[in-house]
Amino acid sequence: MSAKRHRIGIGGMVAVTLLAFGFSFSLVPLYRIACEKVFGIRLERGPAAEGDAVAAVRDDRMVTVVFDSNVNSKLPWEFQPHVLTMQVRPGEPYETTYVARNRSDRDIVGSATPSVAPARASQYFNKTECFCFTAQTLAAGESRDMPVRFIVDPGLPDDVKTVTLSYTFFKNDVLTARLSEPAAGAAGAPRSAP
Repeated sequence: MSAKRHRIGIGGMVAVTLLAFGFSFSLVPLYRIACEKVFGIRLERGPAAEGDAVAAVRDDRMVTVVFDSNVNSKLPWEFQPHVLTMQVRPGEPYETTYVARNRSDRDIVGSATPSVAPARASQYFNKTECFCFTAQTLAAGESRDMPVRFIVDPGLPDDVKTVTLSYTFFKNDVLTARLSEPAAGAAGAPRSAP
């Protein structure tokens, strides 16, 4: 009877491990779907995406991209773009940077949520590199330049002359709480290694 329970227990652990492994691989496509369906942002990564867009460049058209920044009131950061506007040619890759500074006296993790306006332009604005893909940790008083690489798709409707890329930074309470765990563990009982 004990051997049977042991086999069932091992089988259960193997099943849970396989499910967790499968779930971790599904997170990337789920994130992409959420960005496209919920926020209307199409995420393209890598040289192939850039190469496809560059091949379709129209020489005569320019679009104004406006960069906007916001910080949730619970996050003691300053956050702003280095440039407020940029003239871009659809189909060509561009890069700009935002700067963030932690004004507090402790390390904090923030997560950025992007949006594109007008909403119908969002499917034509492709970010190939963005700080919004991962949570950002800033030490107390730290400042950091954060790049954004993007391409405006040549299929952008002709009547759309201006596209606004806006980011809002929020405090990531879960990851920020984890930052303080080692300090709490050092003061009390020793913590086991992860």
